[in-house]
Order: sequence, then C-alpha cells, then structure tokens
Amino acid sequence: VHAAVLRRDAIPFVFPARSGGWHWAGFPVCRGVTCYAQYCRLATFLSVQSPESNLSTEVTARVYTRDSSIQQQRDHLVAALRSRMSPPGRRFAYAVVGTGMMGREHIRAILTLDQAAVIGLYDPDPRSIARANAEFLARAVPEPITYPDLDALANDPAVDAILICSPNFTHRTVFDQLKHSAKAIFLEKPMATTLDDALYLAEQSHRYPAPIQVGMQYRFKSQYQLALSAIGRGDVGAVHMISLCEYRPAFLPKVNEWNKFASDSGGTLVEKCCHYFDLLNRIAASLPKTVFATGGRAVNFLDFSHEGRSADIDDHALVIIDYENGVRAQFALNMFSEQLFEELMVGGQRGMLRTTESASFTPGRSSSATISVEVTGHDAYGGVDCRFPDDIEQGGHYGSTLFEHDRFTEQLTGNNNDAATCVEGLWAIIVATMAQQSMTTGAVVDVSNSLQARGIDAYQAHLLPFNEKQGDQCLD
Repeated sequence: VHAAVLRRDAIPFVFPARSGGWHWAGFPVCRGVTCYAQYCRLATFLSVQSPESNLSTEVTARVYTRDSSIQQQRDHLVAALRSRMSPPGRRFAYAVVGTGMMGREHIRAILTLDQAAVIGLYDPDPRSIARANAEFLARAVPEPITYPDLDALANDPAVDAILICSPNFTHRTVFDQLKHSAKAIFLEKPMATTLDDALYLAEQSHRYPAPIQVGMQYRFKSQYQLALSAIGRGDVGAVHMISLCEYRPAFLPKVNEWNKFASDSGGTLVEKCCHYFDLLNRIAASLPKTVFATGGRAVNFLDFSHEGRSADIDDHALVIIDYENGVRAQFALNMFSEQLFEELMVGGQRGMLRTTESASFTPGRSSSATISVEVTGHDAYGGVDCRFPDDIEQGGHYGSTLFEHDRFTEQLTGNNNDAATCVEGLWAIIVATMAQQSMTTGAVVDVSNSLQARGIDAYQAHLLPFNEKQGDQCLD
C-alpha cells in the first residue's frame, strides 16, 4: 500500500495495493467509496500514479495552509496562473476539431495562456473555420492549416494533442477516428450523449496511452476552486447536505441548432447540467444511490423547429440525490431567467459554506462572485468577493477555461492534477441520465438497479472516480 500523511489536517488517501484491491490506510475499501468517503472530504488530495501504470509512483502534493485568507488564496490562484503563461521553450502543438462557439473559446484561451500553439483546424462547416481564423487574425497570429479530414489531422506528426469540440453526439465517432494517433485528447463536455457511449469512452480512457481530459471547467470557477479547497481542508467539517442552483437564459444558437434536440445534445440535464452533477459528486465524495427529479418544458422553444424537427429540450428541473454515504444533495435549474445566477450551499458538521455568482449576457454588465464560510472565527464568515480580475475572467466562462487549459498543459508534461477525467464524466452523465429517467417516470430511480437493467456495470474498480489517480483538491 502506498500512502502518505501531510500536515495537521491531512489524511491518507486510497492507493492500489500491489497485491490487488483498494485500501485506505491499509484497510480494504468497500466499492471504493462508502467506507472512506467521510475521510475524503477532510483529506489533502495527492497527485499519484498507480504502481500498475508505467509512470512514476512519485507522490506530489500542493497544499495551502489555513494561515491564508480566502482572498489571499484567490490572489495566489491568479498569480500562479499568470506565472505559467508564456513559458520559455517549445510550445505544445494542438489541433482543434470543431470550431463553433466552444471551439473558438478554447482557441482564445490557448492564445491567452501562450503555453501551446494551435497549428491545425478541422470543421466541415467553412463558416465555422472562417470565424476561427478571425480569432488568430485579431491577435496577429498566423492562421493554422485546415485539414481536409480527420485522418490528415490524426496523422500529422507535428500535433501533440487534439481538442474535440464538435457537437455532443459526434464525440464517440470523432474519438474512434482519432484514437489510433495515441495523441493526448481534450474532450468537451458532455463527453457523450448516452450512457453506452459514456461507458465506452471511460473504458477507452483506462487503457489509452495518453491523457484524456474532459472539459468540465466549472470546477475551476473562482468560487468553486475556493469552495472545494475549503471543504477538502475540513473548514465546514463532514458534509451532510448540498444545495446548488442555476438560473440563466435559454440555450444559445448553435450550428444546425443541435442543442435544441435531446437526441443530439443528450438532453438538458446531460448537456448543461453535467457540470453541476460533477460538482455535487465531487463534494459528496461518494456514488449516487437514488435520484428523483421533476421538470420539463415550460417556456423555451415550445414552437421552435429546424429543418422539420420540433425542439424537445427541457428548460427547468429540480433534482434530489441521495448518496451512498448518506450525503443528500439538491439541484435546481431554470433556463428562462433574464440574467445568470448560481448558488452553492454546503452544510457540514461545523457550519455552512455558501458561494454565489451573478453574471449577464448583456454587454457592459460586470459579474460578481462571493464565498462565505459560516464557521466561528473563519476569515470568510461575513462573505468575501472572490471574483477573478477582468483579464482572467475574459479567458472564458469567467476565467475557468484558462485554468482547465493550464491543467491540460500540465498533464501533457506528465503531471496528474484535478482536471476532470472520463470516469468523472461518466458518473456526471449517470446522475443526469437517472434524473431524466425520473422526470419521465415520476418515480425515484435506484441508480444501481437502473444501471443493471441497462446492462451497464459502472462499479468496476477502474470506473470508480475515487479509485482513479487523483490530483489534489487544494490550491496550487
């Protein structure tokens, strides 16, 4: 058993035993989660390579002590990110598949960080290619080449990594056309639109020879980075309840309006809310046991059609999740709000953590982000402003896209971190799918029974998020 203990608040994490199985501090772990989930929330997460892998077993950790205030930690995040921009030496070379709205956001983030260069693009829509090339022109950067097909992209020896930013329903197909390249892959969220495809990609990632990172960047928003760090340090004690909500406008226009149709997007709770289910799973530090949801279509796209297809996308939902370790969580979505608002509340043994975010699609309106930790004596008891500076926020999704690309570059250098994995992506999609099933049937869904009925075994050791090699959950 490989284990390490760090500082006063740290607890040994779970590592694979060479003799097989998984252990916490030398004791067997039930299904990789239940028996130690309470400890995970207090643990300092470590960057570890499995001894079964062909990589180093060196243990590294990045720990932020309680001596730092929340605002100091936010400032440290920003300073550390800026210090890694425009590093000396050779840049990694990226190729981007899909240059629609998200593909272009990733291009802008890559250009801002200047840790890598985009050398090639592929998109079957010439209008999307033209819009992407305008991003390079605006920054006086030479246009990348445009590949005629995915084979040409995959076989280009100059490419180090590939970003898959095409519509959701194409992700598995595009991956299958590129996987022979064995190049590192950044895969936009949701990584798939069906449980079968999500399971397939998670299985593939287990044996894939290079990193695959899923683009769930919300975990890198300022308030959520700080919240995850505070929870990981045990600031609120053992977690018992989680509440999360998003109020926002309707889905934006996309190429061929694919996000208005559940068969193309995976449904609203998969397409939009996998971010939030990822956060809930991460905070609960356990697997979902049951899911109940209610919701549907009330306002958006009720009379919308495109090329003869009628929109069928949901615009609101309420979701309740019971986790195997006893944590209870709820999520509320409203997609007919004029402005953007998010709130997270985490109730722990010692007190309450709360974050808020307000933003707008209206030009000229600034965003706000706050975090409070209602524990006696905590520096953030009364709430503090934790918004990133303007230059970071402009990097995409209020700065989170810059941080996820910084993590991707780090993985290309051989270092594990807290970026989303395909296994975490799988379990976010599992929760979303169970919620959509509950909305349809009106019944509570037992996750294990539903997966079994679908012929899906997601409880294998390599498909459990807490058995994966993990990046640390503290600030770097």
